[in-house]
Amino acid sequence: MWNKVLLYLTAILLLLLGWWALALVLDSNALPTPPTTFEAFWVAIGGPLKVHLAASLTRVVVSIILAVLLAVPTGLVLGRVKWLDWLAGPLIFLTYPVPKIVFLPVFMAIFGLGNLSKVLLVGLIVFYQMLVTTWDAARAISPQLIYSVTSLGAREWDLYRHVLFPAVLPKIFTALRIGLGTAIAVLFIAENYATNRGLGFYLLETWSRGAYDEMYAGIIAMGLMGWGLYQVLGWLERKACPWMAD
Repeated sequence: MWNKVLLYLTAILLLLLGWWALALVLDSNALPTPPTTFEAFWVAIGGPLKVHLAASLTRVVVSIILAVLLAVPTGLVLGRVKWLDWLAGPLIFLTYPVPKIVFLPVFMAIFGLGNLSKVLLVGLIVFYQMLVTTWDAARAISPQLIYSVTSLGAREWDLYRHVLFPAVLPKIFTALRIGLGTAIAVLFIAENYATNRGLGFYLLETWSRGAYDEMYAGIIAMGLMGWGLYQVLGWLERKACPWMAD
């Protein structure tokens, strides 16, 4: 544990030193030094920044929960039921490569300009990542393992609960970690349109008026949000998959 803490502190120190050195070399208002930025962060987080952080955090968490609730059962069923696998495969793999961000205008036109369109867009992107990962993991389960359990009298629900789901769970958490970064990146773009709350809006607004110290405060807030969610996923994985612990 302490080795990991030391590694984190060393990485943070190196990052701050590199940032500070670059700021001194460039000598530009567009890149303030760490002390200036952190001072602006502490001021902003006590004011409007916390509202934007809460809005973005809510959108990301709701999007990921929706994606997991829909993608994981669907992926398990597709990986188990061969005719559904055969039927859905071409449709999913034809639509998977399409950049989902292009649907933002469509979602805003159909679902309005509020939170729903942004949550659904981010959820759609995470859904595809979760679905394909869960599906592939379920298909990779050894048939001999399935036969050995069914020979003992296991029903279909028992297979999903005691075999398929535990087997794909580590892959699900891997997909969640990957999807989290994508979700935050897409949310930043989505929050630049038709909203006045969210870190994406805050960053663009502070940039437009040249408040670079506040802009970097928003970047720190977005980084902390991503790091915090990443740590929560790690904690959940350790609880749900104790056999994966070091």
